Amino acid sequence: MSESDRLVPKLVSLLEDFTQDWDRDSEAPMTRDTKLLADLGFESIDIIQLLVAIEQDITHKKVPFDQLLMSKGRYVDDLSIGQIADFLAQHTA
Repeated sequence: MSESDRLVPKLVSLLEDFTQDWDRDSEAPMTRDTKLLADLGFESIDIIQLLVAIEQDITHKKVPFDQLLMSKGRYVDDLSIGQIADFLAQHTA
């Protein structure tokens, strides 16, 4: 099992806690392909709070999230749980 695959359940658990009081349209289980904005209804402030929570609860150190959030000088449109896990696996190994 890759480091990325080990991180997905940790991220899902964190996201389930994070969104437990939200009215989500879908009760589908979260997977690698679940998108923060499209599927979970995240807003930009929620993403910032999530990144802080990831550093506190999962990585226990600063992570260069600007590299994940920016592409070609622009903010990315959306992120999947899998993209976050892959990024963390690369930057926390």
